[in-house]
Amino acid sequence: MEKILVVDDERDIQTLFEQRFRKEIKSGELEFVFAFSGEDALAYMENHESEAVLILSDINMPGMSGLELLRHLKKKYEKPPPIVMMITAYGDNENYSQAMQLGADDFLTKPVDFSSLKEKLKAKFV
Repeated sequence: MEKILVVDDERDIQTLFEQRFRKEIKSGELEFVFAFSGEDALAYMENHESEAVLILSDINMPGMSGLELLRHLKKKYEKPPPIVMMITAYGDNENYSQAMQLGADDFLTKPVDFSSLKEKLKAKFV
């Protein structure tokens, strides 16, 4: 089972992911864990370092931004680093460039295209 940590300050994202990935969750293919801030995500990683294989993080969050979280993750978890996919508003080129420089593995825009995300996840885990 692949565990995915989703980091977003919008709490309704949890319901959305649970609905869109209902089949994968039920079959045990994927497990989702949710953190509602960068700080929560780092705290989760402290205790579950080897579990989360992929992190999906929003960039624009109050407190620690997704870019700051990415910087911490890539610095701290070198081997093997979790795959980190960043999520941001459409057409946000500045954040895109910064995320790529910090080592983001992939990039998604909001609203999230779940069929595209499913394809990306299958490619990463197969």
